[in-house]
Amino acid sequence: MGLIGHNRGPSLDGGGGWRRHCWRVAREALLPNLPIEVVRLQVKRARDLGLPYKTYAGIRAQTGHDVVAFLFSSNGLRAGVVQPVVARDVAAKLDALQAVLRIGLATAPLAPSALAQNTCLDRTAAAPHVLAPARQTAQTLREVLQKIPADRVVLVGMGDLERDWVSTARLAGWVAADHYFSA
Repeated sequence: MGLIGHNRGPSLDGGGGWRRHCWRVAREALLPNLPIEVVRLQVKRARDLGLPYKTYAGIRAQTGHDVVAFLFSSNGLRAGVVQPVVARDVAAKLDALQAVLRIGLATAPLAPSALAQNTCLDRTAAAPHVLAPARQTAQTLREVLQKIPADRVVLVGMGDLERDWVSTARLAGWVAADHYFSA
């Protein structure tokens, strides 16, 4: 007699072939077969956002929503207290973005007003303090986003501490600044 909840099917403990078959069937059931027109629109949207298609498609699949805003940390923009203006190639990439809000997060000691010198950003705000507790970090990011749903916002930044902001504030995703600006 099996344990409670056992469906008397084959054991998943042994036999790697059976386990691979089960995972393949489950994965195929989850992945939709998108019409080619939808894929083309998504490829174009990924290009408009400056994201690789695979990254954009992953965010769409995970959240079910389009990206409506980017948060760029001043670290990711390589803007500092001495030189708050971003490099020309970075500014050019930000200017090329279409139909998306570009928000700059000024990491202390950089002031948001100094980061606001960059016309490639739609607005700026103070980033959460690096050592702030998770609740305070989430609250700070919610205030920055105002009425924008967090699951439609992607953070472009540097370092594990900034990457943690994604799960803390329940953002749509994370892209490393080196990867984003090199693509």
